[in-house]
Amino acid sequence: MKRIHELLENKKENSLAIQDFDNKNYSYSHLKKMSSQLAQALRNHGIKGGDKVVVVSENSAMYAACLFGLSEIDAWSVLVNARQSKTELDSIIKHSKAKCVLFTTRASQQAEDHAKNLSASTIADIDCGPIVCTPLYNQKAEKVIDDGEQVATLLYTTGTTSEPKGVMLTHNNLLFNSENSANHIGLNHNDKVLGVLPGTHIYCLASAFLPVIFAGGSIQFVPRFKPDEVLGFLREGITRFPGVPQMFASIIELLDKNNEILNAPHLRNLATGGAPLDPDVKMQIEKIFKLQLNNGYGITECSPTIAVTKNEVRRSDLSVGLPVPNVEVKIDKPNKDNIGEILVRGKNVMKGYYRDAQQTKEVITPDGYFKTGDLGYFGKDGALFVVGRSKELIIRSGFNVFPPEVEAMLTKHPSVYQAAVIGKKTKTNEDILAFILTDGEVIETELKQWLKKYLAPYKIPQHIHIVKKFPTAATGKILKHKLTTFFADILH
Repeated sequence: MKRIHELLENKKENSLAIQDFDNKNYSYSHLKKMSSQLAQALRNHGIKGGDKVVVVSENSAMYAACLFGLSEIDAWSVLVNARQSKTELDSIIKHSKAKCVLFTTRASQQAEDHAKNLSASTIADIDCGPIVCTPLYNQKAEKVIDDGEQVATLLYTTGTTSEPKGVMLTHNNLLFNSENSANHIGLNHNDKVLGVLPGTHIYCLASAFLPVIFAGGSIQFVPRFKPDEVLGFLREGITRFPGVPQMFASIIELLDKNNEILNAPHLRNLATGGAPLDPDVKMQIEKIFKLQLNNGYGITECSPTIAVTKNEVRRSDLSVGLPVPNVEVKIDKPNKDNIGEILVRGKNVMKGYYRDAQQTKEVITPDGYFKTGDLGYFGKDGALFVVGRSKELIIRSGFNVFPPEVEAMLTKHPSVYQAAVIGKKTKTNEDILAFILTDGEVIETELKQWLKKYLAPYKIPQHIHIVKKFPTAATGKILKHKLTTFFADILH
C-alpha cells in the first residue's frame, strides 16, 4: 500500500466500519463510496494533488470520509479540532498555506461556527452529511510523490511546553504504525474500538482509528468525552478503549459518586497514553475493569507509537513496556541513574516540520534518530520508563525533581483526583508549584504534612493550589505551559 485510503480495500463490503455519533452505521463499502464521492466533489471544487486542505472536525463518519477522500486526491489533510479558537485556526490556515477548509458541521456546533466565520458553503452532499467548504485560497500545491513518502497529514502539535509545530507524517508513517499497532495489540475483524479521543490528534488517528480499519474491525465515534456516555458504550460491546489518564480518573470519580459497578463483558483491551499515568489511577482502573491498563508512550513526530505494555505481560509498575517491533529506542547521554534523553528511530519517524528545516535538523540526528526531549531509562527486563520532559525538569536546591513523581504522590491522597506540577524560577532557586483538583475535603497545609511522610523534603511543593479546572488540550491532556497564565490571579 502507498496511500492510507487503500486500507479500505479487500475488506468485507457489508461489515461494519463506523458507528457514528448519531448511531448511523456505515459499512466498509459505504465508507469507501462516501470517501470517493467527497474526493470527486473536491476535485470539482478545484482541489488537486499536493494541495493542503484543513479539516476542522470532531469525531464522525464525515471526518473519516475527509481523511480517506483527501488521500485519494493526493492532497494533504491538515487536521484541526473544532474546539480550537478562531485565532488558533487562522494561524494554522496561514502557516499550512491551505488551499481550502472543510468542516464537519453535523457533528460539531463549533465546526459550524467556524464555517460561518470563514464564509464556507455546501459544495455537495453525501450520506453522512453536507460537504461544507470555503472558497479556494490562492496557494500553490506541493509536489506529489508517487510512493509512500508523500505527506498524508499535517498535524499541529498542541505542545505542553512550546508553540505548536506542523508535523509532516507520510502515508508510509501512518501505514507502518497502523499495521504495527494492530499486530502488537492483536486486533481483528471482530474488534470494536471506542473512538472518544479526538480524531484530529495522533493518538486517535494512528493508534485507535487506522489500526482497527487495518484489522477490518469497527469504531464507535464519540465527538466529546462524557463519562456516563462512555460507560454506556463500554457496556454495549466495545472491545478496546484507548484513553488518556484524565478520562480514566473521571470514570473512577463517576463510579464512586454513583456507587456503580461496571459491567463491560466484551472489553478486552484498555490503553492509556498522552500523559503520565498515575499509579493510583492504574490500580483503581484495573480493580474496576478487571483488566490491565496498558500504559503506552508515543509522540506525534513518531506516528506516534514507541512503546506499550501488553495484556500478556502483567506489570504492576508504570513502565510503558518494551519498544514496539521495528522501532529502535536508545537512551542518550545517561546520567549516574541511567536516565537520559529518549531517542527513536524507525519507519514511524516523521518527514519533518513543515516550513522549518532548521528545527527538523535539530531534532533528527544524522543517523535518523528523533530526539524526543523526554527523559527515561530502561529497566532490567528492557522495558522503558519515562520520567518526564527534559524541559519540565525542576532543579530544586541542586536536586533533580521530576514532576510526574510528585503528581503521583499527590493523587495518592484520597481527596485528590488530579495534579499538575511545574517549576517556577526564583532569584536563587526553583520553586515547585502544584495545582490539584480535590473533593473539597483537604487543604494545602494538610497535604504538605501528608507529603512529608512519602517524599524527600526537596520534592515537596512550596505552593499547592486547589483549583476547579485545568487548561487542557482536546484530548484532556493538561497543558502545563499554560498553567501560570491560566492561574495568574492566584499566583504571586
